[in-house]
Amino acid sequence: MKSYTDLDIYKLSMDLAVRIYRKTLQLPNPDKFETGSQIRRSSQSIKDNIIEGYRRKRYKADFVKFLVYSHASLLESTSQADFLNEIHPNNGWDDITEELKKLGVKINNFITYVEANWKT
Repeated sequence: MKSYTDLDIYKLSMDLAVRIYRKTLQLPNPDKFETGSQIRRSSQSIKDNIIEGYRRKRYKADFVKFLVYSHASLLESTSQADFLNEIHPNNGWDDITEELKKLGVKINNFITYVEANWKT
């Protein structure tokens, strides 16, 4: 693995962050600026913490710590998507929630892999 861009969890998190960003811009006011802003920040934090952890990959504990932060941001994004699905039903937020959950499983699996196999 030459770069964080080689990680599937990074690719998926980047794709979701972009899709969430675009989707929130279609929300009505004030949701666009309140909940929309929150989910934009938390979804971008998923990928950013993967990048920051990868940069510290030489230190397994730091790498794992930032992957855990990434997963925490994912849970926050999932909560926001669930909320948006409740107030704007049938608007695709349930699909976003499901994709976030699938990414969460992949991040958890990667954390387990790093903990067990990463050489420092």
